[in-house]
Amino acid sequence: MFEFNQDDVMTFVHNHVIPWGINIVTALLIFIIGKIVVKILVNLLGKVLGRTKLDNILVDFVQAIANALLLIVVIIAALDQLGVDTTSMIALIGAAGLAIGLALQGSLQNFASGFLLLVFRPFTAGDYVEAGGTAGVVKTISIFTTTLNTPDNKEVIVPNGQIYNDNITNYSKLPTRRVDMVFGISYGDDIKKAKEIMERVVKADERVLAEPAPTIAVSELADSSVNFVVRPWVKTSDFWPVKFDLVENIKLAFDEGGITIPFPQMDVHADAPVTQKSDAA
Repeated sequence: MFEFNQDDVMTFVHNHVIPWGINIVTALLIFIIGKIVVKILVNLLGKVLGRTKLDNILVDFVQAIANALLLIVVIIAALDQLGVDTTSMIALIGAAGLAIGLALQGSLQNFASGFLLLVFRPFTAGDYVEAGGTAGVVKTISIFTTTLNTPDNKEVIVPNGQIYNDNITNYSKLPTRRVDMVFGISYGDDIKKAKEIMERVVKADERVLAEPAPTIAVSELADSSVNFVVRPWVKTSDFWPVKFDLVENIKLAFDEGGITIPFPQMDVHADAPVTQKSDAA
């Protein structure tokens, strides 16, 4: 059996137990105080970002990233106090991050695209957009995907990478829009009368803006009709109601004024059968 005298015990305690105990207590203090400091810094960052025009989703995301990075620093500092070789640990974390990045290239692309969408804000929730091969009202914008509600009330979830790498058409961004319509009349109708009817109908709609002035002009002499372009300006929110109403009201006004809208016709000519005469033998 091993026998320890009092001096050996005191030496062991003095050389090993006390230093290790001090290191453990110091590491715990670093970790606890570090967490408190990280929480304070992250909250302060959130307040600073909250005063900007950044989206709340982006603010929360930046806070989460900052919190994770600062906690890693605190943990490494605590482990370093315990004598752990943190250099190797940092290299290991970097290698693991590289491997994960290569394995999740598509997800990281969506992540980066979502970050850029939240920063540059080509659209916001409630806008009607055409992007990523679909069109609808933006419901939510998250880090990886954007959710759209189509006009027929279908929910479409589109990867952010697909949206950011494609053309984005935002129909709600600007306060006004131009309504583009084409009306064809018969060649035998009075062009000036037809134009006066369209001008009267457009002017009668109070939702049509005076500036810019509506454009009503002959645009094409087609095969079977004289085509007019009718282009009034309206508020963006009035676009579809005005377009539907003007199409209906102009057609009714044409009927009352004797203006005809030609429709496709096909003339079929049937030749009489040819009979052959045979000579009598």
